[in-house]
Amino acid sequence: MKYFLLFLKKLLRYLLKPLSFLPALLMMYLIFNFSAQSGDVSGQLSGSVTTELVELCGDLLDRDWSAQQVLHYAGLLEHYVRKAAHVTEYFLLAVTVAFPLWVYRLRGWRLVLCAGLFCMGFAGLDEWHQSFVPGRSPALRDVFIDTAGSLAGIYATRLVCWIGRRTLFRPLSSETDRQTHAPSFTRSFL
Repeated sequence: MKYFLLFLKKLLRYLLKPLSFLPALLMMYLIFNFSAQSGDVSGQLSGSVTTELVELCGDLLDRDWSAQQVLHYAGLLEHYVRKAAHVTEYFLLAVTVAFPLWVYRLRGWRLVLCAGLFCMGFAGLDEWHQSFVPGRSPALRDVFIDTAGSLAGIYATRLVCWIGRRTLFRPLSSETDRQTHAPSFTRSFL
């Protein structure tokens, strides 16, 4: 069993560590593609998503809304759905950026700083990219919304990794690793 755990640890370290950045590249590609959509296509997509959400809420709440009521509520909520999409995209980007950095032992405030600056820079470049797309315009407010989603993703990743390190992956570390690399809660998490 000891040799199997050692093999598993080596496999995770040498095979999976370099591949851990692939989800971040995929998320960046998806965000870029969403930003490359023209204003009309983007508006239709968010409008259809909002309409589907309103219809789903009407079904769940057992409301018998007419098509006109559904469109009215969808019109009221579309702005918020668009901003929630920004937060969600950058939350996922931050998770996919922060996790590999955690794996490569970037922890604490350095992780927040590096992943946060990367995501904020990508959000700025994304808004600049939108200035070249017909029907789209850049907005500094969206960069702030994206950064808020990124920070939430970074802290969620830190929490999950901190919990996983102390529970799930604890058997994979040797006794000396646990004694020398077991910083206090406030230093490792905050």
